[in-house]
Amino acid sequence: MRFEFSAGGIIYKKEGNQISVLLCQHAQHHGWVFPKGLIGDNIEGESKEATAIREVKEETGAQAKIIRPLPPITYWYVWEKEKIKKTVYYFLMEYTGGDTTKHDTEMEDVEWLPANEVEKRLTYKADKKVWQQAIMLVNPKRFDF
Repeated sequence: MRFEFSAGGIIYKKEGNQISVLLCQHAQHHGWVFPKGLIGDNIEGESKEATAIREVKEETGAQAKIIRPLPPITYWYVWEKEKIKKTVYYFLMEYTGGDTTKHDTEMEDVEWLPANEVEKRLTYKADKKVWQQAIMLVNPKRFDF
């Protein structure tokens, strides 16, 4: 058994009364997810916050600033016959710029969705759980960031 720690973001932007949220489709497993990556895989001693900002930029092409941390999500998966317990530290992030067509090859697609369509598009239970936490932490009336 091995332990992994990642960080990522739920990125939103507000245009008029419309809230959009950035999702990406993973090139390997084709699931729709929030961007995230391993803490310290490229930069020794990198903080959770720095990892989240870097991974969002790499995987989506978007630049974003952290608004607030979200409760961590933990789940298990198997990779090359090894059981891995993964903890992901997500941050609610506000889009500040960038070009979503300039994402890395780890993601095959990056798309802005209206907030009320996000949960339907997400593939994994852990992402749906953190999405529900993000909504409730920001405003219990939902979708009013």
